[in-house]
Amino acid sequence: MAEQVFSHVSVLLQECMDALCIKQDGIYIDGTAGGAGHSQEIASRLGSGKLIALDRDLTAVAVASERLSRFGEHAQVVHSNFSEMAQVCRELGIDGVDGVLLDLGVSSYQLDTADRGFSYMADAPLDMRMNREDKLDAYTVVNTYTEQELKRIIYDYGEERFAPRIASRIVKARESAPIRTTGELVDIIKSAMPAAAKEGGHHPAKRTFQAIRIEVNGELSVIEPTIRDAVNLLKPGGRIAIITFHSLEDRLVKQTFASLASGCTCPRDFPVCVCGKKPLIEVISRKPVLPSEQELSINPRSRSAKLRIAEKL
Repeated sequence: MAEQVFSHVSVLLQECMDALCIKQDGIYIDGTAGGAGHSQEIASRLGSGKLIALDRDLTAVAVASERLSRFGEHAQVVHSNFSEMAQVCRELGIDGVDGVLLDLGVSSYQLDTADRGFSYMADAPLDMRMNREDKLDAYTVVNTYTEQELKRIIYDYGEERFAPRIASRIVKARESAPIRTTGELVDIIKSAMPAAAKEGGHHPAKRTFQAIRIEVNGELSVIEPTIRDAVNLLKPGGRIAIITFHSLEDRLVKQTFASLASGCTCPRDFPVCVCGKKPLIEVISRKPVLPSEQELSINPRSRSAKLRIAEKL
């Protein structure tokens, strides 16, 4: 059943394969297996090597397992958050890898499956959990967070300038009854925004839904430590490739790459280095790799995708 419903178009597919410089005998991690599009491409380029595909979504795990089964022992799927890749590798007896790929976007399956509660285009229970075994869901955020907390996440994670008005309206609405569905939340968000802000451009609820989804899944807090863990796992010459879909993610990836590539942190007026820090990576993509016009025509959802690449020194 999962195989039938799980549809996902892999973004920047060829660009990711080029970025990873896949070796036939290499070991690779796809930290966000999803529909296994990237994973299948990596596995198909391996000979004696191995792919470890991770995903926190059990439906994705089932689909990826089925789609990668033809590669036998050369591909293994693990139900895990990519932030736990170091632990997964320890458990599998892997002490170094040749490449790591992370696609930080929400899959088309998750967006298009109404009862997952990710979409503002369909009425469904407030959920938004990528791993449905997690306790925190969108219902809890919307109905129990204080007005100040809601304002903070909607502004910081959604970059929504009407965050104070939206947070206030949510708190007022839930005084009479809990907010249970995405449709109810969309109506509340719309009621909080000036008419001019609802005309053209993005859907009025887009930024708020993004913010709540990020909070529910802890998406931003894991990015920097995950990159550092991934770089520690990489063998010299190994590559890390990360696809982001909004400015907050991309900024964190860019800043973390810059930190790992900088080495010495001594003040400039020091005659010699006393910190002893050495660069761990070389940033391959000074500017992010963007989807081609051809890809945009086939998959409009790829429009906001950015790929950044680094190599272990």
